[in-house]
Parts: sequence; structure tokens; C-alpha cells
Amino acid sequence: MSKQDRDATDFDEAVLAHDEAVAAAISAMGLAIWVGTEPTFTDRFSEAPEWLSSALGEDKATRAEQLLCAMQARMGGLVLRTEGRQYPGEDQPRWSLGLYARRDGTPVWHGPPDPALGSPPESDCDLDGLRSELCTRLREIGCGVRSFAGDAGCLHVVALFPAAGSAALEDDPRSSLIGEGLADPGRADDALDDANAADGLPCFVLDRITWQGAAVARIALPDCESVEQFSRCLDAIGAAATDAGLPALLLTGHPPPVDATVSWTTITPDPAVIEINMAPYADVTGLLAATRTLYAASTELGLAPYRLYYNGSVADSGGGGQITFGGPSPQESPFFVAPRVLPRLVRYLNRHPALSYLFAHDHIGGSGQAVRADERGRDAFRELGLALALLERGPPPDAETLWSGLSQLLTDAVGNSHRAELNIEKLWNPYIPGRGKLGLVELRALRMQHTPERAAALAALLRAIIAMLAVREFDAPLCDHGDDLHDRYALPYYLERDLEEVLGDLSAAGLGLGAPLAELLRRNSLRLIARVRHRDCELTIRRAVEFWPLIGDVGRQDQETSRLVDASTTRVEIRLCALDRAAAEDFADWRIAVGDVQLPWRLEQDPRGPAKVFGLRYRSFVLWQGLHPALPAQGPLSLTLWHPAHADALHATLHDWRPSGGGYDGLPADLAEAAARRAERCVVEPASPPAQETLRAPPPEALTPYALDLRWLGLGLGLGSGTEESAWSEGA
Repeated sequence: MSKQDRDATDFDEAVLAHDEAVAAAISAMGLAIWVGTEPTFTDRFSEAPEWLSSALGEDKATRAEQLLCAMQARMGGLVLRTEGRQYPGEDQPRWSLGLYARRDGTPVWHGPPDPALGSPPESDCDLDGLRSELCTRLREIGCGVRSFAGDAGCLHVVALFPAAGSAALEDDPRSSLIGEGLADPGRADDALDDANAADGLPCFVLDRITWQGAAVARIALPDCESVEQFSRCLDAIGAAATDAGLPALLLTGHPPPVDATVSWTTITPDPAVIEINMAPYADVTGLLAATRTLYAASTELGLAPYRLYYNGSVADSGGGGQITFGGPSPQESPFFVAPRVLPRLVRYLNRHPALSYLFAHDHIGGSGQAVRADERGRDAFRELGLALALLERGPPPDAETLWSGLSQLLTDAVGNSHRAELNIEKLWNPYIPGRGKLGLVELRALRMQHTPERAAALAALLRAIIAMLAVREFDAPLCDHGDDLHDRYALPYYLERDLEEVLGDLSAAGLGLGAPLAELLRRNSLRLIARVRHRDCELTIRRAVEFWPLIGDVGRQDQETSRLVDASTTRVEIRLCALDRAAAEDFADWRIAVGDVQLPWRLEQDPRGPAKVFGLRYRSFVLWQGLHPALPAQGPLSLTLWHPAHADALHATLHDWRPSGGGYDGLPADLAEAAARRAERCVVEPASPPAQETLRAPPPEALTPYALDLRWLGLGLGLGSGTEESAWSEGA
């Protein structure tokens, strides 16, 4: 067995062991924690609007259908083309492709395939024959049925299913809507006024469309009340289409009802990406298997879970990788069975910024897509503390009280709950018909993970936290991080130390992730720019977290779909570590300067030994519309590392573009080439230590406890002329 296979086996065994530990911890409470994800993929080589900013596009629709077919070939299930969401400013609802299946593997469909799964039909479809057969099949399962002709050649079939507890259709008060057809179910169907026939009853709409030059029948499904009723509809349609001799059939209309016995996965368009709403799973083992299938199918189609910029920087796919938690049914949601869990989760996330920033996409902070509860402002933060106290000190809250108690506070600054880090808009929300009361909580501060294993490890981490909060008290007060939230916790070093505290909490609760999962979460190589050894120390430069502000007249921007931000500020972390015990003895005397300004290191001590850490913020390019129009780009950065006891020093020049100038030969082919381009941008050479009298202290306005903001120094630091600005703009 190869090392790669052994690592995969070890990882799978660790996931299974962790699932068993979580199940053992929560079983006594009658608790189940199901997990679902919303992975997003893009064509990272395309510069078409649909893969950069727009939601819809012809190529995106084609690739989504190809992905659907690839997943269906691997996972099985029935293809349904239901109606997607419609956003303000959009002329019509977006498309939505889905796979519907029973979890026990029993087939849900016994009719002709979707035309995308087979060869194009060679003959015309008999729509009248399909209508007749469908009416017959519906009557065979006890439905009252009438049909009538609609507009544009459509045929409508209205069905009355026996009501629960009703012995006969005649006893159903809705039977009058069917009319005479119910009294004589064997009679031929007559024309019927559609307003009377369809009012309040399931209605199948039959028509034909042209598919690759051939006519294909299409049936729009009604809004069914239950999985059982939907299954009966599918059986009737499948038998009718087969008896009518149809070679293919398109199923559209309302999305299906779901419960713990079925899975429903959808593929939908979003700005710049294809979004897949994965069916939830009862454990991470099941999620991992399905996610591996999805990633494999996406890769074959040239779709990627990340973007690579020309200069080697790595970004999210563009749509994030949210993870959702709930139960096998809304009533069995862990947040309702154990109603203290959600308030505890709010507190726990507040106290651990690593869960907000370490695994996040680029657009975070108070103006971002996953706003923390303490990023809304001080007044809202105080109200949140009171809300949590009221929910925790009284009797366990019911679903309505739990949602209403937090829904007004878990939002962004303008009240948008969809942009909250902890999104509870589908918990018990009466204002979203059909999908608001699902018992779901979504964590949004998550980038699209680059591998299915990393996605599974992150899901396991968050699921374990919820399990821990269900079985153990957690009443630590909310922490007011103040300026540290966007200063200290912008640096990966401190986020990684915070993650270790979280992992320690889980281990103490008997819910430790195991080495394969924990080590995978600790890896953060995509932020690495350069790692250089000098004498007995190692200098590491990493991209840090930056919090981009909104710009322009926000009130006039399209708040639902897009907003303008100024992304021209870059933050990097400078870290120095001693490589051995001898180097640690005089470690405190190492110094570093950017230009002619000496940085005030922060001396830290962690289990690996002493470390010095500090952050740098600077303007890396100039936007066509943004803040500070008088401030040019400030790259490249000039860093000098030296020790007063040594005659030599290290000089590093950090470029935002290739040091030799000119363009790159296309985007990086893969992550390895991207890493090589990032490393190339840091040019290292020997130097002499600077004379102390040539150095100056940073001005107070430019300094925070954890970073130097070079933008305050403007052009007075010898940081470069900004000649790289245009190249960076093109690349980003």
C-alpha cells in the first residue's frame, strides 16, 4: 500500500471513529446532528462574466447539466428541474437542477429518463396519450381526476388525493372542486374551467419542448404535501409515461418534499460559481463519501473549488463553502431538542475568532458576507448579551422564542440575516414560506475547501463543537475583543493558537478529532508567501486577514446581489522563529525594519519555542473606484532582518507582481505553480545591518499593538514607486 493510500485509510478511520464518539456523547439525550454543505465551483480559467460576477450564463447552465449527469451516473437518483430563487432585479427565477433519491437505495423512478441522460428522442411525443395514461394511473391509486386544455398547447391534469383519515373521496370537502368527474371516474375527460379545477388541488401541467431538435414531453409537478404523496405521483407518472411509449421525459415544477428517508441535492447558479446544495447526512462519514463524488465529477468537467491569480495568490472559488447543521426533521433539530445549544454556540463563536477567520473566504468583517455578532457595533453587542441571558436563565425556549430572540441580532449592520456569520433564517422563520422552519443553522464564515477531506475535517470540527455544547455547560460571558478583533486576530499566528484552544476543549470533552483531522486543519500553506532561513532562525511571510470596507453610496447599491468594496489593502504577517535551543538564547535581540522604520516585534512563546510576530498593512494596488485616491500603490516592500551581534543581515524585497516585470504566461496551472510564483515574488539577498541612526520609529497614528499601517506613511518610506499597481490590477 502506498503512503497516499495509507494516509487516506487513516483519515477515513479517524472520521469514522470521531462519528462514533459524537454519537456516543449525544445518544443519551436523544440528539442527532445532521450536517450538510453548500460547495461552490468555478471555471478558474474563464474571464466570461458568468464565471467572474454574473449568476447566469449559457456555459454555466451547460456545465451544471453535465455535472448533474455525472453525479447521477455515480450516485443514482431522479433528475428534477425545479424552479429556483428569483432575486430583485432579475426577470425570472433562476434554474435549479436536482437529484432526488431514497436513502435506503430503493429506486424512486421507473419511467423514461431525463433527455440529458440518454440519446435525443427520434420521434414526436404523444401528449394526449400521456394525459390519458396519467389520468388512468391517478385514478388507479384512488384520486379524483379531471383534465382540461390550458394556454399555449399545455394540458392540465387536476388530482384530488384522498385526505388523511377520509374513507372515500366523496367525504372529502374538496371533492366539489373536481365536479362531475368524481362521480363518474370512468368517463372521458371534458374541458373544465381551470380556475375552478385547479383551486387548491395538485395540478400536473403537460407540454412539449424542443430538445436537440426533437420534441420531448415535459410535466410540471404539483406542490405535494408529503414524501408519500410525492412518491405516489412519481409512480403514476412513470407508469403513464412508459405506457405512452415516451423515450424521454422532463420533470419540472415544484421542488419535492423531503424527510429523513430521502435525499435532495440541487445545483443552482450564483454569481461567478455553480452552487451545490448537498443533501444532509447523519454523520461526517456519509458527507465525506458524497463530497468525494462531487469533487471528482467537478474536476473532470474543469470546475475548480478555488481561484489562482496571475501572481500566485489563492482565493476562494467565489461562492464560499457554508456548512449547515440540523436534524432528521425540523422538530428533531438539535437546536430544539437541546435549546441551550444555540445560545452557547453564539458565545463560543464570540470567544474564538479562529472559527470566524481562519477558514474564511476573503470578504469578511463588518462589511463582509459573514458578519460576526460583535462586528455590528457596540449597541447591538450589548443587546445580544441581554438576549442570551433571557434565553438561558428562563425555562428552555421553544422554537419560536429561540428564533425570535436571536434573529434580530444575528445579522449584518443593515439587518440582513443572510450575511450573518451564524445564519438562522431557516431555523423557525415564519416569513420564508416553505423553507423557513427547517430547524437549520448555517455557518457562513467558511471558504470553499480545496479537497473533500479538508471539507470533512472542518465539518467534523464544527459538529463536534455543537455536540460538546449540547452535553457540557458553557456559560462564559461574551468577550468584548475591541480593536484586537481586527488587529490581533488578523494574524494567522494568533488564529492558529486560538484553534489549538478549541481542539483542546474538544479533547477534554472526549470529542477530540484525532491526529489526521486535526493536522489537516492546522495546515495553512495557501497563505504562505515565503519562508527563508537565516543563521539559526526562520523568517516566514504569510498573507494575513484583511477587512475590506464598503465604498460608495451603499444605500443605492443592490443590497441583495452585490456591493462594492475597496480590496486594495493587503496585510501580511512577519514571523521569526528560533530553529534550535542555542538560537533561542539571544532570540530577543533580533530586529527587523521595513524601509527605514524599525518594527516593534511582539515576542511570543508557544510550545515550539520563542517567536516574534508583527503585521504590515499597505496599499497593493489602486482601484478604479475606491478609498484614498491620493494614495498610490506602495509595493514592493523592503525588509531587513539583522542581529546586533552579527555582521551580516538578510534583505528581502516583497513584490506584488513578478520582480522582473512584464506579464505572466497565463494563470498558474495548479497550486504548485501558484506557490512557486508567490515564492518568486520574495527576493532575498545578503545585506549589511542598517546603522541605528538611519532608522526611525513608526509614527503613532500608523501603529497598532499588532501591525504597522504603511498607508499612513504614504510615499515617505522608500517602499517603491507603485509601478506594479497596474499589473496587480489586471491579475486580480
